[in-house]
Formats: sequence, structure tokens, C-alpha cells
Amino acid sequence: MIEKNNKVALVTGGTGGIGTAICERLYKDGYTVVANYRNFTNAMKWREEAKAWRDDQLKMGFDLKIVSGDISDFDSATKMIKQVNDEIGPIDVLVNNAGITRDAPLHKMTPQQWYEVINTNLNSVFICSRLVIEGMIAKGWGRIISISSINGQKGQYGQTNYASTKAAMYGFSKSLALEVAKKGITVNTVSPGYTATAMVMAVREDIRNKIIEQIPVGRLGYPQEIAAAVAYLASTDANFITGANIAINGGQHMF
Repeated sequence: MIEKNNKVALVTGGTGGIGTAICERLYKDGYTVVANYRNFTNAMKWREEAKAWRDDQLKMGFDLKIVSGDISDFDSATKMIKQVNDEIGPIDVLVNNAGITRDAPLHKMTPQQWYEVINTNLNSVFICSRLVIEGMIAKGWGRIISISSINGQKGQYGQTNYASTKAAMYGFSKSLALEVAKKGITVNTVSPGYTATAMVMAVREDIRNKIIEQIPVGRLGYPQEIAAAVAYLASTDANFITGANIAINGGQHMF
């Protein structure tokens, strides 16, 4: 039986591969978990897919909540956060997990490809963190955990947009960590390497095998391994960890 801890966790992009694993793990740890899903294009399609995702989770014993909102838009995200606060409760743990790719070498990258990634991956971190931070300060407790990437640390061909957003998370998190360190709030990042999500498994097998050859432990990561790090940082066991990054990449990048 899962023992509830009376804390609310919001996971942006919560219905994706890593997002799902994070939601499931936090639920097992007793949180009331709310998964955000996007609603800014093909709203009906995303709503139906999110409802189907929630139904599947219920069948597996995970009573996860869902909430729609364009987290790259301040007004839309404000309505989403208010809905969570009014219907479920104040947010104790924010996991900035939502992210997209729009890969192209810089000399071929369009302004739209650049801005879409910046807005979804980075501006959303500011927006959502800004909207929950005052409530956390008032409560004297909170966790903000942003999912970065190995490519934010080492760079990646064709990802000047994506790598820029993931690298920027470190500066954001360290600076915010300093601002709220004495207020019972910790701010950290987790940087996954190549992980066995549906997106990565859809890569052509020969290309995927070349990626695995570059990973010292000889395999892709599992979403559950990323979720375990998030759960630790969200817990009271991690009270003394702030402004830090946990790299989970099988030894592919060390520094």
C-alpha cells in the first residue's frame, strides 16, 4: 500500500517516456502527482492522448492527475498552475521535464526551429519556476528539479538550439538555488544520457548501436534510473543538495 505524504508534484511533459517514469516513481513515493501535457496545437488530439495515458496508468495502479497548459506561454501556464492550486493543492515539487528537439546544423536552422526549442525547453523553466516559487517561499519548503541533458554538457552536432537550452538550465538552477537556499527550497538539475525511450528506440538500429558503442557501460539508460534520481532530489534525504547536477549517462561524458 502506498503511504501518501501530502505533497503535490507537478511534472511538465509528464506523459512522455522519462516524464511517465518520473510520475510513476513519485506516485510510489506518496506524492499526489500531476502530469502536464501540451495544448497549444491540435488540442483535441493531445487531450485524447493524455486521457488515454491516464486510463492506462490507472489500470497499472497509478492514480495520476493530468492538466493541460502551454508552459512556454506565461498566461496559459498561470491558468494551469492556478487550476492545480485550486483543485489539488499548492505545488511542493516542480519537475521541469518538458522538452523538444528541432535538429539542424546552424547554417540550415530556421528561426522557427530555434525559437520553438528555446520557448519549450528553456522559457518554460523560467515561467513554471516563477509561478511556483512564491508559494514555496511562503510555505518554507520546495523542490525545483530540471531535466537537462548530456548534450547540454558536451554539445551535439545539429543541436545548437537544444544544447543551448539544456546548458542554460545549469546557470538558472545555480542562481535560483542561491536565492532560495535559506528558504527551505532546493534547486537542482538531472542530466540524462541516451535513454531507452520510445523516441530513442525509434532510431534506426544500426545508428542506435553506434550510440551504444560510445557508452562505457554498454547500454542505454532506463527511464526509471532517471526517475530515481529525481525522487531522491525531491526527498528530505536531499535537504543539503542544491545548485547541483546529477549526470546519468553510463560514463559517456565525465567531468
